[in-house]
Amino acid sequence: MRWDEIDSQVCSIARTLSIIGDKWTMLILRDCFLGVTRFSDFQKSLGITKHRLSDRLGKLVDAEILKKHIYDESYRRHEYKLTKKGIELYPVLMSLVSWGDKWTADKDGAPLEYIHQPCGHKINAGAACEHCDGAVSAFTVTPILGPGIMKKVKRGELVDFDSQEMYTSIKQKSN
Repeated sequence: MRWDEIDSQVCSIARTLSIIGDKWTMLILRDCFLGVTRFSDFQKSLGITKHRLSDRLGKLVDAEILKKHIYDESYRRHEYKLTKKGIELYPVLMSLVSWGDKWTADKDGAPLEYIHQPCGHKINAGAACEHCDGAVSAFTVTPILGPGIMKKVKRGELVDFDSQEMYTSIKQKSN
């Protein structure tokens, strides 16, 4: 499969990566969450070419992750703000922060710390089950086939797909 066809896979990770799976895109999103909104400020922060920045911002706008607003009518200058869809990427970025702080920080420690405004305490990104509040990790989660695959199998859209083989493979990996 070619990279430009990755969005057609029946896989939420592949479809998500087709939108945000580029280093510049992730750094643009990081900057958005840090309050950067203007093209020139993104370019200054990232050291990215105008052409590449324009392309990545355009893709994020097309995907409705960012919304483009005019802030200077006379010069037709725009700023880019996160949409609800974009804001919901925050846990993804915080998971990357948490992993990076643990495994890639230098001897001086984490570059940024994050304070939970309601209580004023430092946070460490971590996922919790919304039903029992228990920790979520690779060891506490078992993936099962969902409707996005099963409905396609029933309609015959996944011709070479063996749901039992896939389920068995997933189940063995989780044990």
